[in-house]
Amino acid sequence: MTERIVLAYSGGLDTSVAIGWIQEATGAEVVAMAVDVGQGGEDLETIRQRALDCGAVEAYVADARDEFANEYCMPGLKANTLYMDAYPNVSALSRPVIVKHLVTAARKYGAKTVAHGCTGKGNDQVRFEVGITSLAPDMKCIAPVRDLALTREKAIEYAERNDLPIVTTKSNPFSIDQNVWGRAVETGFLEDIWNGPTKDVYDYTDDPTFPPPADEVTITFEKGIPVKIDGRDVTPLQAIEELNQRAGAQGIGRIDIVEDRLVGIKSREIYEAPGAMTLIAAHKELENITLEREQARFKRTVDQRWTEVVYDGQWFSELKGSLDAFIDDTQEYVNGEIRMELHGGRATVTGRRSESSLYDFGLATYDEGDTFDQSSARGFIDIYGLSSKQAAARDHKFGKGIRL
Repeated sequence: MTERIVLAYSGGLDTSVAIGWIQEATGAEVVAMAVDVGQGGEDLETIRQRALDCGAVEAYVADARDEFANEYCMPGLKANTLYMDAYPNVSALSRPVIVKHLVTAARKYGAKTVAHGCTGKGNDQVRFEVGITSLAPDMKCIAPVRDLALTREKAIEYAERNDLPIVTTKSNPFSIDQNVWGRAVETGFLEDIWNGPTKDVYDYTDDPTFPPPADEVTITFEKGIPVKIDGRDVTPLQAIEELNQRAGAQGIGRIDIVEDRLVGIKSREIYEAPGAMTLIAAHKELENITLEREQARFKRTVDQRWTEVVYDGQWFSELKGSLDAFIDDTQEYVNGEIRMELHGGRATVTGRRSESSLYDFGLATYDEGDTFDQSSARGFIDIYGLSSKQAAARDHKFGKGIRL
């Protein structure tokens, strides 16, 4: 029986070319597997047919849209995931669900080897291979694009020479990865970090310079998860999709960043994540009124570490599981409504309401109804500043006090 290799197939240049490379290098048959994570764009049947036209013996698409939204995007939302305080882990969140289906397909087709189309410069090679090792330590993983050190130009030439039905051409050099959580664009003229992005870079968002009238939206959360938009029940997938449309129309969620890749390279990336950035802003504000101060402070540290762990391809790690446990525990009272105005590239919170809110009007007000005992403040300050007072007195004693 001829050996089979299951390839994670996107329909783009690298994985289309990889089908032929794998067959030529190994003599194995290639089964192409695409995972629908809400990337939209081309019809998935077109992508499946392209894999067959490029030489795959079998090709299929796994519908993982709800799975991706529920089990990957929502943990990201609860962690307010923003790598380098800017990027909501668009690609990093999708890789583990693709890995899961890749390993499942390999078991189904009796393959002992899986393949991906990543280069040696990116983060995704780590995310795929560490994920595969975590789920199936007995499987071998190959990366024909990386291991043959083929440039994008050579890949395009190979595809044209073999009449492969690809979309990417020399006149359209961008590398694009997208899913329902967002869209990532790199390469081409964007690699010169002085060049500003042109209008053709964007697809999920409209130009915020001339926005339509402001759009007011109310998002209801239960335990950190969006369950209603403007009073209508929604699933996580529906919430992301609707806000992609509404926030995207206002130009919200455009990100231009030079980020630190896991492999040590600084890389310029353009991201669009209108739904994700709107949801994260709303979720963070709801946490502001429902999390106790010290819990909230520590959670910000945990959120950052969770984000780095996921970005670095450690979705299935013991550490991430432990961080998940803490984050999930903090979401018990993250229930309520956030009202936002979407307009001109900004998602601005204008109202918040929660039955589990820690905001106490009586304690906060400076007007009638004030219940705060101001006489307690003097003693609090004396105790709070005691250690600093003692240290300052010692400094003065030895002539090292702060000079005025």
